[in-house]
Amino acid sequence: MPPSPVPHPLTFPNFRAYIVARLAAVIAQNGMMIVIGWQAYNIARQTMSTQAAAAQLGLIGLAQFLPLFFLTPVAGWVADHFDRRMIVRATLCLMITGISLLAFATYEGWIDLPMIFAMAVLVGIVRAFNGPAFGALAPNLVPKSVLPNAIAISSVAWQAGAIVGPALGGYMYAIEPWVAYAASASLLTFALLSMLFMGAVPQSPRDTSKRPIAQMIDGLSYVRRNRLVLATITLDLFAVLLAGATALLPVYAKDILHVGSQGLGHLAAAPAIGAAVTALWFSFRPLKNEVGLKMLASVLVFGVATITFGATAFIAAPYAMPVALGAMVVWGSADMFSVYVRSSLIQLHTPDQMRGRVSSVSQLTISASNELGEAESGFLAALIGPVAAVIAGGVGAIIITLVWARLFPELRLARTFDPPDEREADYSQEKVT
Repeated sequence: MPPSPVPHPLTFPNFRAYIVARLAAVIAQNGMMIVIGWQAYNIARQTMSTQAAAAQLGLIGLAQFLPLFFLTPVAGWVADHFDRRMIVRATLCLMITGISLLAFATYEGWIDLPMIFAMAVLVGIVRAFNGPAFGALAPNLVPKSVLPNAIAISSVAWQAGAIVGPALGGYMYAIEPWVAYAASASLLTFALLSMLFMGAVPQSPRDTSKRPIAQMIDGLSYVRRNRLVLATITLDLFAVLLAGATALLPVYAKDILHVGSQGLGHLAAAPAIGAAVTALWFSFRPLKNEVGLKMLASVLVFGVATITFGATAFIAAPYAMPVALGAMVVWGSADMFSVYVRSSLIQLHTPDQMRGRVSSVSQLTISASNELGEAESGFLAALIGPVAAVIAGGVGAIIITLVWARLFPELRLARTFDPPDEREADYSQEKVT
């Protein structure tokens, strides 16, 4: 008899609620952060030079990263020991409250840099707990046979939201600054409602054999021992840490390309186009072979696209914006490719009882690459100028990729997403039959 067809993950109600909530929340959070950066840069430029104002963008990234850095071990342990649905719901409520206050302050005209920095700290706290709980939920919502597709869809939703969000934020800001915050608050409320419709979710029993501190350390130890997981996490960390072109989009939009807030929306939307095309391709042609090599290649392309975007400062005005948009389309496509491979490898190579802690470590590196990357880009731009900072970041990403291919042959030799024990079991089954 032919094998019965594997059901699609979206046929499961809990997974549908999860995807809707995840997509809406990621769009809202990322849209809010591009608006915070643009608003902070504009406020700073009233009294500061271009390079000094760029440094404020770096400080905002640092304000997000520090609370996440210190809370990551606790947040991962919490995600493995408490109802992950309730953690997500609580953090969404906290974020809705904070962003609604920003919308009101902007509408009333008393928004200032200290309030923006306070919101950045709140975002860091929320993401520390929200990310591991959200990330570890997906594998518990569908049967194991559907898990690879579910993880791929979850990864695509996260990355699509991460790239669509800034575009939406830029366009909403062009209407009115407070409208962008109100739109993010509405999306977060929609995500909360979706989570409230999610039914009971099975979760591995709590480990009571060790003290909480020892269990928190276990998550870090697991990542260190599993070289494939370590390679995928750290490659993304250092490549995106260096090539943080998106952190300087406000600088390029205002002072280099001279395209204003509407142009900022176009620049932020361009990666979404590349990411959407890549996600659509994977929905019809899932990646199956040579996943490690293809991830390395995608990060190389990511670095080249970053260099191209940075070099638009030297291109004649009529052509600079089209080239910048094209570079960001490729940038988004390469980033989506890398995230898809990394997320699938991490989730499929991690046991469920460890997923919260490993997800927290993964999120810390993602945040380090994003928020700390923003800080690095802002400070480097203040030191050597924004154009040199972007180009140097792209070159650094390429160098890191080549070094990682040498240091971690496990990544270069990874053929499929299957964990080693499952591949061996499949091989043994083939020999028996």
